[in-house]
Amino acid sequence: MSLPLLHPLDRIDRRGRPRDDRGDVPGWVMITVMSAGIVAALTAVAGPQLASMLRQALSAVGG
Repeated sequence: MSLPLLHPLDRIDRRGRPRDDRGDVPGWVMITVMSAGIVAALTAVAGPQLASMLRQALSAVGG
């Protein structure tokens, strides 16, 4: 019994060439780094306003 993910033919694409999945890692790394950069930039620009809004919302709920 062979596992479908470990079958040797799974490593070959439709054109008969070996598949190379190493290109996927830089893509998700770039997305992660860019997302962290966007969060950092938004925090730097809108941080004080967001903190003020949070304080107002919490005080309105708390009474």
